Amino acid sequence: MNVNKKEDSAAFLNDVGVQQIIDMLNIMPNILFWIKDRDSRIVYANTAFLEQYDYKHIEHVLGKTDLSFTPYFLARQYLIDDDRVISGESIDQRLEMNMLKNGQYGWFSTYKRPLRNAAQDIIGSYGFTQHLNETSPLLAAVNDIKTATDYIHQHYFGSITVAKLAEISFLSISALERRFKKQLSKTPKQFINQVRLENARRMIIESHRPISDIAEACGFAEHSYFSKQFKALFAISPSRLRQQIQQTHDLN
Repeated sequence: MNVNKKEDSAAFLNDVGVQQIIDMLNIMPNILFWIKDRDSRIVYANTAFLEQYDYKHIEHVLGKTDLSFTPYFLARQYLIDDDRVISGESIDQRLEMNMLKNGQYGWFSTYKRPLRNAAQDIIGSYGFTQHLNETSPLLAAVNDIKTATDYIHQHYFGSITVAKLAEISFLSISALERRFKKQLSKTPKQFINQVRLENARRMIIESHRPISDIAEACGFAEHSYFSKQFKALFAISPSRLRQQIQQTHDLN
């Protein structure tokens, strides 16, 4: 019975196709949805995606990569993530920065999946992202720990203890840790690390400061630990990222 139901469901979905589902995603507000080929080039983007980057028609984005829409230090990470997805990985609720319509930066929650054909070969990727301040459930979740996350963003370069975060949030340490884990799928220490690393990546790309100085400026006392954490999050070492930026500038 269960097998028949599964087969009936698969047959039904195959008969429907995906266009109707894509059309629905096209009218959903505050959700940026896209489909890319194996080279990370856009083959479809919904209305919210176009509006985010101030494009009027989908023809203006087809065949382009994130390098055409966002600053290099952001686009580079998106492309690295695409490579991971093309290799078969999935990305769930990745908290990352993106550029807002006003030119400022905001936090987004992103999901990505491999796109497979009927033969189950990976032919591209698809995903969606939501700005936390535009999504009521996520906004409520972030507001639940907003005092702590705001403090981290403002003081990432200094010493931050979980005890201090709990104190300013009027929570016990265990309660704060539970809320971080539930709402962001991270511990407070992991979130601190990510904010520091995001800022370090921005500095590496936007400045010529020595990487060791950047590591210290972002709250990392040990350069080796910084490099290890940086590569774990971004799949590239700080020095290699700096080299790629220099090579790009030389080509231009």
